[in-house]
Amino acid sequence: MLNLPVRLNTPCRRFVAVAASLLALSACGENRLEASVQTGLRTVDAISEERSFNQWRDAFRDQALAAGIEPKLFDRAFQEIEPDPAVLKADGSQPEFARPVWEYLDGALSTQRQATGRIMLARHAGVLQQIEERYGVDRHILVAIWGLESNFGSNMGNRSVIRSLATLAHQGRRSNFAQTQLLAALEILQRGDTTVDDMTGSWAGAMGQTQFIPTTYNDHAVDFDGNGKRDIWHTEADALASAANYLRTSNWKTGTPWGTEVRLADGFDYALADMSIRKPLTEWSALGVTDALGRPLAANGDTDATLILPAGHRGPAFLIMNNFRSILRYNNSTSYALAISLLAERFQGQGQIYANWPTEDKPLSRTERLELQERLETHGYEPGSVDGIIGANTRQAIRRLQIALGWPADGYPDQQLLKALRQQTN
Repeated sequence: MLNLPVRLNTPCRRFVAVAASLLALSACGENRLEASVQTGLRTVDAISEERSFNQWRDAFRDQALAAGIEPKLFDRAFQEIEPDPAVLKADGSQPEFARPVWEYLDGALSTQRQATGRIMLARHAGVLQQIEERYGVDRHILVAIWGLESNFGSNMGNRSVIRSLATLAHQGRRSNFAQTQLLAALEILQRGDTTVDDMTGSWAGAMGQTQFIPTTYNDHAVDFDGNGKRDIWHTEADALASAANYLRTSNWKTGTPWGTEVRLADGFDYALADMSIRKPLTEWSALGVTDALGRPLAANGDTDATLILPAGHRGPAFLIMNNFRSILRYNNSTSYALAISLLAERFQGQGQIYANWPTEDKPLSRTERLELQERLETHGYEPGSVDGIIGANTRQAIRRLQIALGWPADGYPDQQLLKALRQQTN
């Protein structure tokens, strides 16, 4: 076959020439070209993001002004504010592995935190006594909250609360919630309790030494030192009194315990370990429940209590009372409330846990928790939402499965339970 020359028109010749030139580029030149293209794409994305944020900000400004926020204050608060990528990353993260309760408690109840707490109790004894007298909340609980929330004021978070909440309101997972918090933060600024520069906190907008979100601040923060500002950032008295006020309005009962570790009788019905079940101590005693050393429960037998098993039937058991639930209002985590309660006792040389934790157990990862819920749903145990969160519905579903298997119905998810479900499926 005869190879004939091909005549190219001018545009084509130019294209071939350019292509040849590109092919002749060095590897370094290719990398520079690729980087230039990528930079250009990022610039386009950044411009689009800026427009989107500005549109949201303008719409939110109208809402804030309609709610009574002064235009000058809004504009000053939002001056040079732009979305914070680190906040979005934190908001979107779903940790694959959760710390078991015993590891969490090891950190929360560290000897260093106990020692620092005792120092703070002595240093602020006068103001703590005044707070106790006014609000009726145990000073040891307040100092425990202070220690866990901000390491006694040394770690409050250094992010702009306005920027963080604006980022979350614009495109976070719970934008409506963040927008409510952002409006509340502007109200705090308008009252003059703090300044834009001083209003710092966590990526989620929790503020000050007690890590209040803005709506909690508006509802419960107090000016205990009487200087006209509710300063939970720089004034320990205001921070501690605000925590006390929050607990008091959360149904705290003065002079009553949070709960106690207990021992359960052989053959105990573990299905009774449920947050929805409350019984007088006399009834728990009749069911064979004693204190951790096997002694009868305290004499105030008409006090209602709830049994919890934070690590299932193979770990420690606790009877919790009203004040434990008040702490849950502060942070709705059983591990957190238990840490606060025990840390308050450790400050006083108490709070020992007698039963052993099942430290050999490997907690379920998030992927495994999702699988567990999916398999429970497949087998008709009705776990509720498949979201990787072990809530009340999932625990009830686990109990139904445990009863079917003839196991203790403690509602606790573990590797053995997931293995049994996998075998049923296979």
